[in-house]
Amino acid sequence: MGSNAAQLLKELEEIDEEATQESVFLRGVAYLRSIQVPLERFKLALDLASPLTSLDPTATTVFGVVRSVTAIAISFATADLEFAKQIGDMLEQISYIDDCDTLGQRANKADIHKALVSVYQKILEFYLVAHEILTRRGRKLIMKMILETDRLPNIVQDFLRHADTLRKLIEKATFEIVEDIKTMLYDHEIARWLDSGKLNLQSRYHARLQDLRTDEACEILLTHSNFVDWYRASNSEWLVILGPMGCGKTVATAFLVDELSRRNEHHLPRPKVCYYYCRDDETGQAVHIFSTLVLALLEQLSGLKKTFYEWYKENQASGIPVPATSTKKLGEFLEMVLETLDRPLFIVVDGLDECDRGSRNDLLKLLRTLSQKTPRLKILLSSRPEEEILEQLDEAIKIDMCSDVHRDAVIVRHTVERQLSHLPEDVRALIIESLSRLAQGSAIWVKMVVELIEVRKIRALGPMRTFLDHMPLPGQLSKLYVTLLSRSSSNDPENEQLATLALKILAVACRPLSIQELAWAVALAAVQHEVTTVAALAQLVDSQRVMSLIHPFITRIDFTDGRKRQVQLVHQSVREFIVWEWPRLQGSATLAEHDQALSRNHTESLDAFILNICIDYLLLEEIGGSDLFSEEQVAIDELPQEFDLFNETESFEYDPHCSWEAWEKQMIRYDPTERGFGEFFVYASSHWLKHFGVIETGPLPSLAKIESLCHAGSTRLKNWTSQNCRPDCTIKARFEFDSRLYDPLSITSLYGSDPFLRLILRDSNFDRDKYLRLPAICAAEQIFQWGNLSRLRVLFLEGKLSHELRNLDFFRLVIRRWVDFGARHDDWEVVFELVDYILDTLVEEKWGNELLCIAARAGCMPMIHRLLYRARHKPELKTELLRGFQSIGQAVLGNHTGVVEYLLREEGFEKHLQYLNSRGENLLHMASGACDPAMFRLLVPNLQMSMNQTDSQGDTALLRVIKSPSDSWHRYESARVLLSYVDFSGNSNIGDRQQDPLQVAVQLGDVEMCRLLICEGKMNPLSVLIRRHDGQLAIKNKPWTNEEAILQLLRKHSTIALTA
Repeated sequence: MGSNAAQLLKELEEIDEEATQESVFLRGVAYLRSIQVPLERFKLALDLASPLTSLDPTATTVFGVVRSVTAIAISFATADLEFAKQIGDMLEQISYIDDCDTLGQRANKADIHKALVSVYQKILEFYLVAHEILTRRGRKLIMKMILETDRLPNIVQDFLRHADTLRKLIEKATFEIVEDIKTMLYDHEIARWLDSGKLNLQSRYHARLQDLRTDEACEILLTHSNFVDWYRASNSEWLVILGPMGCGKTVATAFLVDELSRRNEHHLPRPKVCYYYCRDDETGQAVHIFSTLVLALLEQLSGLKKTFYEWYKENQASGIPVPATSTKKLGEFLEMVLETLDRPLFIVVDGLDECDRGSRNDLLKLLRTLSQKTPRLKILLSSRPEEEILEQLDEAIKIDMCSDVHRDAVIVRHTVERQLSHLPEDVRALIIESLSRLAQGSAIWVKMVVELIEVRKIRALGPMRTFLDHMPLPGQLSKLYVTLLSRSSSNDPENEQLATLALKILAVACRPLSIQELAWAVALAAVQHEVTTVAALAQLVDSQRVMSLIHPFITRIDFTDGRKRQVQLVHQSVREFIVWEWPRLQGSATLAEHDQALSRNHTESLDAFILNICIDYLLLEEIGGSDLFSEEQVAIDELPQEFDLFNETESFEYDPHCSWEAWEKQMIRYDPTERGFGEFFVYASSHWLKHFGVIETGPLPSLAKIESLCHAGSTRLKNWTSQNCRPDCTIKARFEFDSRLYDPLSITSLYGSDPFLRLILRDSNFDRDKYLRLPAICAAEQIFQWGNLSRLRVLFLEGKLSHELRNLDFFRLVIRRWVDFGARHDDWEVVFELVDYILDTLVEEKWGNELLCIAARAGCMPMIHRLLYRARHKPELKTELLRGFQSIGQAVLGNHTGVVEYLLREEGFEKHLQYLNSRGENLLHMASGACDPAMFRLLVPNLQMSMNQTDSQGDTALLRVIKSPSDSWHRYESARVLLSYVDFSGNSNIGDRQQDPLQVAVQLGDVEMCRLLICEGKMNPLSVLIRRHDGQLAIKNKPWTNEEAILQLLRKHSTIALTA
C-alpha cells in the first residue's frame, strides 16, 4: 500500500513538474496555508517537507493508508477553493484517529470503534478514487476530473460527517478519563486525609457480625412498637437500644443496619445508611467517628467527593493544615452537605458507652444539630444504660434488650450448631439445654463458653455433663472483665478499689440493692478512718461515682429512684469473676492502710467482707441511741393492717401462694432514715444474720462487736431485731422477733456458725450486763423453737456454760419442747443422746426416776427407750429408774398407751402396777381421766384385783368412767372393757360407802350407760326402782333428763329379772 501510494504521488509530482516546474505537494501545502489551514497544529502522519520519505514501503496497516491519503489530499488541495477547505477540514479530522485508537483501547468503548470503522471506510474510498484519477495522465485533466465528478468532494463530505461523530465520542471519552483521573485523585486524597483503613475495619467487623448472628434472635426488634414508630416517623427521630454488657446490642444493631439497607433497596431516591461501631477507647473517639461517617457518606454519594475535596483545600488554604483531625470542621462539613440532602439518611452508632465523655458529648451535640437541620435524618444508637447517657438521651425513643428465655435459646442453638456441629446430636442437645438455662440474656457468655468447649475438645456425653455441671469462667471472658474494670475506673487505683468493693458487695448481697444502699456500704467499706456516726458516714457517700465505676457489670438501672432495690450483677459469670479474680483485685489496690483494715488473704469469703460492713454499720451511734419506732408507729402496729375494718362484705382469706411483696402491698410503712438510721440500716439489719451463719473459715467476726451488737436489753438489739422481721419496712412484722429473749449467745446459737459459737463459749466472760440470766438455757430455748438442734450438743459439751445444761431442768425443757415442736425438727436424736453423758449424774443426784416419769407423762418414747436401753447395761441406773413406782402411772395420766405397753414389757416394772397416789387412785382411776378404751384394755388384765378399789372419794374406776366428761363413745367402750372383767352379781358386792353405778347412770340420765350396766354388767334394775301406791314401779331418784326412756328401760328389764 505504501509503495503504491508513493508511486502515485511520484507520478503526480512528475505530471505537475512538467507543467509548472513545481512540486504539486508543496504547492498544495502552500495553498492550504494561504487559506489559513493550520497544518502545523494537526497531528499529520507524514513530514510536510519530505512526504515521500514518510511513506514506508513496507507499511500495510491502516496507518499506512492514512499517511498515503494525507499526502494525496494535500496534493489535490489546489483543485478548488472550496475543495481545499474541505481538504483542510479532512486533515484536521484525520488527526483524531491517533487519539481515538488509544482512547478506544483504554476505555474499551464500542461506540468509538464503530465510528472509527466508518472513518477508515471513507479514507479507503478516497484512496481508491484518487488512485483511479491518478492513473490518468495530465495535471489539468486530473484537477478537472476532481471537480467535475464530485466523487472526491462527496467522499470528503462523508468523511467529515463520520469524523465529526468520531471527534465527539473522543471528546466524551477524553472527558470521562479526565474525570476518572480526578476521581482517582479525590479518592486517593480523601482516603489519605480521612484514613480509609478505619472504614475498612468497620466493614470487616460488620461482616463478622453478620456471620455470628442469627436473624431469628433479632427479628423481635422489628415488631417492637418503638421501632415501628421510629421508622415510620416523618420527621427526624432518635432510637436508642439499651442493654447490659454482653446482651447482644451490637449484633442487634448490625441486624438493623442490614434490615434498613434491605428495606431501602428499591426506594427512589434510595436512602443511605452510615454506621459506626465503637469498640474500644480509640474507636470511641469523636474524630474517628466523624471521619468514618464522612467517608461512608462520600462512598455512597460520590458526587460529594469533589465538594469535600474543594472544602478540604479551602480549609487548608485558610490556615487549617489538617481539617480531618478537627471534630469541629468535620461536623461543619456534615452540617453543610446534609442540610441540602435530597434523600433519607440513617446514621447508626453502636456502643455509645464506649466513648469517653468528651467524644460522646461532641457526637450527641452534632447529631442534635443535624437532626434540626435535616428533617429526613434518622438516628439509631446503642449503649449500656449509664446514668449520664440516659440523661442525655432523655427524649429519645428507647428499646430495652431484656433477658428473654426464647431469645437465649435461639442464640444458644445457633451458636452451638455453628461452632460445635461436629459433636454428636445428644451432646449438642445437652449443651443447648444447659446453656439456654444459664444464659440469662448474656450472649457474650454463651459465645465464650461455646468457644471454651471447642478448645477443650470434649466429645462424649458424660464428660460434657461433668463440664457443664462445673463450668469454669472462660478465660477470654475473664480478660474482658479485667479490661472493662480497668477502663471504667480509668486505670486509677482508687477508682478501681471502689469499683472492686462495690462489685464484691453485689456479688454476695442477699438481694438487689438500691443505689443508696450500695453507695453507703461502699463508703463504709472504703473509709480509711474510724466513722462512728451515721451523720459522719453520710458525708462520705457518692452514689453517682460508685454507679459510674461499675456500670458495665450491672443490669439496667432506673436512676430516678435511688431507693429502688434494683442494682445487681448483669450475669452470674460476673460473680464468678469477682470470686476468681479476688487475689488480683486485692493486689491491684494501692491504699495499703485500707487493705490492712478491710482486705483479707485470698481465702477470705465475701460473706465475711459484707458481714463486717453490716456489723460496723449497726454499731453506729444513732442506731443504738434512739428507738426505731415512734410512739405513733407503735400504736399503729397494734391495728389491723391487711383489710378494711368497716367493709363487712369483703372476706379476708390467706393465700399460701402469695408473695410477701404482694401480701404487704397495701400495708402501712415506715422510713428508718427519718429516724436518722441512714440508707444501709434496712439491709444490714435484715441480712447480717445470713452472712453471719456462713463464716466457717478465715478470720471470724470480732467477739466484742457481736457482744455490743447483741447486748441483752439494749436499744440497738431492739432496733435491728425489729427491722429484721420487717425487711420491707411494713409496720406489721412478718414474724415474731422479741429482742427481750435474746443475747449474744442465743443469737449466735441460732444464726452464727459453729466456729463462732465455739469461740464465744470459749472466750466470752459472759458479762451479766450483756447476757441474759442463764444464757445457755435461754439459748437452748431459742434453739428448740427456731434453730438447729445440733447446736445444743455444742452448748452441752463445750465451753464455760455446759453446767447450766447438765441438770433435770434442761432435760425437762428438752421433753417439753419435744412435745411442742417435735414436728419442726427431724434430728431429735442428737438431743436425746446427750443423756448418755450424764448417766452417772442421774444416779448420783437421784433424778433419773423423775426424768423417766417426766418422759412417760409426756409420752417421750425416744428418751424412755434410751434410758431403759442404757439401764440394761448399768444396774445402778436401772435401780434409779425403778425407784418410786410412778413411771407407768405417769404414762397413764398422759394417756400414752405406747409407753405403757413398752414399760409393761420391761422387766422390773410389775410393781409399778400397784402404784397408788396420794388421793388413793390406782392406775385404773388414773386411766378414767382420758377414758381411752385402749388404755383400759392394757391395764385391766393386769389389775383385776383392783377393779372394785375406791379412791379417797369412794369411787371405783367404773364410777369414774360413768361420770367422765369424755365423749359418749369413749365412756361406753371403756365401761364395756371394765364390765367384761367383773361380775357385780346383782350389785351385791357394792360396799356401804360405794355408790351404785346404775344409780349414778340413772341420775345422769344416761340411757345407753344404763342399758350397758344392766345388759353387760348384769346389774339389777330393781335396785334403782320403788313401787308406788298404785303398784307401778318408779325411779327412786329422778334423773336429770331422759326420765321416760330410762323408766321404760328399767321396767322392761325389771320384769325379766322378776320372771327369772
